[in-house]
Amino acid sequence: MNAILSIWWVWVAAGLVLAILETLLPGFILLGFAIGAVLTGLTVAFGLSASAATLSLIFAVLSLIAWLGLRRVFAHKFGTAKTFDHDINDN
Repeated sequence: MNAILSIWWVWVAAGLVLAILETLLPGFILLGFAIGAVLTGLTVAFGLSASAATLSLIFAVLSLIAWLGLRRVFAHKFGTAKTFDHDINDN
């Protein structure tokens, strides 16, 4: 099982699948996992040879960092709601 987890393109392919699924289920949750999987795949591609547990930990940490970054950039401020001052039908 370690040989399968260390193949870099499996991680990148999983990241692409998660990114595609994000379009169906919005909320930046799967996108964080997608970024984590792609970054894990890139670290394996650049020569990191680690056990399955280590790769899983790297994936989890990178996914958490990506999710927090996405939330910081794209989320609304805490306690605020988006309001609209005009109607699309107004001239």
